[in-house]
Amino acid sequence: MTTTSPLADPREGVAASGPRTARNRLWRGRPDDPAWARPALLALLAVTCAAYLWNLSASGYANSFYSAAVQAGSQSWKAFFFGSLDAANAITVDKPPAALWPMALSVRLFGLGSWQILLPQVLMGVGTVAVLYAAVRRRFSPAAGLISGAVLALTPVAALMFRFNNPDALLALLMTVTVYCVLRALEDARTKWLVWAGVAIGFAFLTKTLQAFLILPPLALLYAVCAPTSVRRRLGQLALATGVLIVSGGWWVAAVELWPKSSRPYIGGSQHNSFLELTFGYNGLGRLSGDETGSVGGGGARPGGMELPAGMRAGGGGGGGWGATGIGRMFNSEVGSQISWLLPAALLLLVAGLVVTWRAKRTDTARGAFLAWGGALLMTAVIFSFMAGIFHQYYTVALAPYIAALVGMGVTVLWEERSRIGAALALGATAAATAIWSYVLLGRTPDYLPWLRWAVLIGGLAAGIGLALAGRLNRGAALGVAGLGLVAALAGPTAYAVSTLGTGHTGSIVTAGPAGASMGGPGGGGRMRFGGGPGAGPGAGPGAGPGAGQNGGWPGRGAGQGQGAGQGTGQGVGQGQGAPGAGAGAGGRGGTGGGMGGLLDGAKVSAEAQALLKDDAGRYTWAAAAIGSQNAASYQLATQKPVMAIGGFNGSDPSPTLAQFKKYVADGKIHYFVSGGGGMMGGGGKSGGSAISSWVEGSFKKVAVGTATFYDLTSPAS
Repeated sequence: MTTTSPLADPREGVAASGPRTARNRLWRGRPDDPAWARPALLALLAVTCAAYLWNLSASGYANSFYSAAVQAGSQSWKAFFFGSLDAANAITVDKPPAALWPMALSVRLFGLGSWQILLPQVLMGVGTVAVLYAAVRRRFSPAAGLISGAVLALTPVAALMFRFNNPDALLALLMTVTVYCVLRALEDARTKWLVWAGVAIGFAFLTKTLQAFLILPPLALLYAVCAPTSVRRRLGQLALATGVLIVSGGWWVAAVELWPKSSRPYIGGSQHNSFLELTFGYNGLGRLSGDETGSVGGGGARPGGMELPAGMRAGGGGGGGWGATGIGRMFNSEVGSQISWLLPAALLLLVAGLVVTWRAKRTDTARGAFLAWGGALLMTAVIFSFMAGIFHQYYTVALAPYIAALVGMGVTVLWEERSRIGAALALGATAAATAIWSYVLLGRTPDYLPWLRWAVLIGGLAAGIGLALAGRLNRGAALGVAGLGLVAALAGPTAYAVSTLGTGHTGSIVTAGPAGASMGGPGGGGRMRFGGGPGAGPGAGPGAGPGAGQNGGWPGRGAGQGQGAGQGTGQGVGQGQGAPGAGAGAGGRGGTGGGMGGLLDGAKVSAEAQALLKDDAGRYTWAAAAIGSQNAASYQLATQKPVMAIGGFNGSDPSPTLAQFKKYVADGKIHYFVSGGGGMMGGGGKSGGSAISSWVEGSFKKVAVGTATFYDLTSPAS
C-alpha cells in the first residue's frame, strides 16, 4: 500500500528527505505531503481567521454575564482565580473559570472592549481547525484534513460560538486536543500522549465541569482494547492518565473547597457555597434529570410562590422548557439548523469506515480513528438528545469537530475505494442524503435564499448519481462529480454561517443562522430575549456595530417591540413576542432591554446612571448592588466599578442573606441599590432578593435617573 492512500499507516513508507528546518516544515509540511497541501492548510486557517474576525465588534460585550467576570478578572487577580463576577469578589459565575482566563488576560493587556474579549475565542476556533486537520491528516491524507477543517469552520454553530464569549469555544478546542492525543497514543502506545490527553480533559473540566467527561468512556475503552502493547501496560497507562486528569482538573477544586469561605467569593449556582455541589447538581446530574435546584426550571415555581409558565417547568413535555427530548432532538426545528447539516453524512460515513476497516488487525489506527471520533460523537449526541435539564442549541458546537472528522475521513476513504461498487454506492448515497436533508433544513426558512434549497437538492442528487458510478468514470470526470457533491453538501451550512457572521449576538441564549432558523421555547427560540433582545438598529456599545437580530419572545404571548443593540444598548426594532407583562419589551426598572427581568440579557444603562454610580465610587467596595447577575453585569460593564449580583445568575442563590446585606450597608460597603430586575427567581424567599428589596425600599432614599430607579444606601429615608 502506498503512502498516498488514506489508509496508509503514517509509520510506514515515509521517505527521508534530509535535514529540514522548522521554517521549511512550516511552509512545506511533511516530507510526503504534496506541494499544495501546506499552502492549502495555511489558506484555510487564514480564511477562517478573517471570516471569524469580520464584524466581530457587532456583538459588543456578547454575553455580559461572562464579560463582567472578564472585566473583574482583569482588575483583580483574586477575581481572576475564582472567576468572580465582580472585582470585589461577592460571587462567582456558575462555571469554573478556565474559559475566562484567556479573555481576562487579553483585557488586562489591551483594555476592556469587544475585540479584546472576543479575539481569544476566534483564535480558539482557528486552533481547533488546525488541531483537527493535524489529527485527520496524520492518519489519512491532506485532503481528508482539509475537508474536515472546512466542514468545522463552516458549521453554523461553530461560526457562532468561536465568536462568542461562552465557555463552549475553549471546551471544543480541548475536546479536539484530547482526541488528537489519544490517537497519537494509539500509534505506538507512548505514555506521554495519554498523559497529555489527561491534562486536556482536566482543563476541559475547569472549563465546563462534567461535560468534559462525556467522551471519556469511548476513548478509554478504545485504548484499553486497541493500543499496541500488553494489557497490563494499557491498564497502567490509563490509570496514570486518570491520575493526571484528577490533578490537572482537581488542583483548582481543592483550592476552592479548602479556602476559608469567609475570604473567598460565594460559588454562584450553588445553594450551599460549594463548588462540588455546583458540579454534581446544577451543572452535573441535574442537567440529565432536570432536577436543577436553583435553576430557571428547578421545580417549576418561583421561590416567592409565583408559578412559572408551563413551558419553563423542568421535565414537562419531554424536556420541559428546554425542548423535546428524544433521538430526534439534534434534527428538530430547534437544533437541526445549528449542527445537523452533515450529521446524517457523518453517521453513514462512520458505518462505511468501519466496514472498510473491519478485517484490519486489532491495533489498526485507521479503524481506531473512526472509533474515536465516532464514539465521541455518539456519546455526546445521545446525552444531549435525552438530557431533561437546561439545554441550549449552542451546546452542540461540541459535536462539530467529531462530525467534521468523520466526514473528512469517510469521504476520502470511500474515494480511494471507489472502484468497488459498495464504496461508490456509499459515496453516492451519502451525497444524496446530505442534499435531501439540506433541502429540508433550508425549507425551514423559506424566505431566506429560496433558490438555494433547490440548487442544493438538484446538485446533490446529480452528484450522488455520478459518485455511485465514479468507479467507471475517468479521474477528471470523477473529480468533477466529487467537487459538485462537496459544494452541494457545504452550500447550506455555509449560507447559514455567513448569515451568522453578519449578525451581532448578545445575551444568554443565542443561535446561528438567519432569523427563524431555530424556533421553539427557551433553548430553542432564535435570538430569544423575552422582551429585550438585540434589535435591528445600530449599537452604541464597544465597537458600535449593528446589532441586528430578532426577539424570540415568550411562547404564546402577545407581539411587542424589543429594544437592543450590539451589547444591549442603543435602539432597534426587534420583531417578535413580548415577555409576560412586558408587551413593549421593557426590562426591569433599573434599565431598559434586560429580557425576563434581566435574566437573559443585561439592561441599557444611561449616561446619567453611569455618572451617578461612578460618583465617589472609590469610597465603596461595591458601587451598587442589583438582583441577578445580568443586571449587575450591565452596570459593572458600563461603569467598570464593582457591582454586587444579589442571588447570582437566576437571582436564586442565597447570597447574600438579608442579614449579610444589612451588615454590608452598615459598614458602608455598598453605595446604591438598583431597583427592579431579578429574572425568574428574583422574588426570592424571606431571605432572598425580595426581602432585600423590601428592606431597602422601606429604609432608604429613592433616586430616580430617567427611567431607572436607585436607592442611596447612605441616605436613610426620612
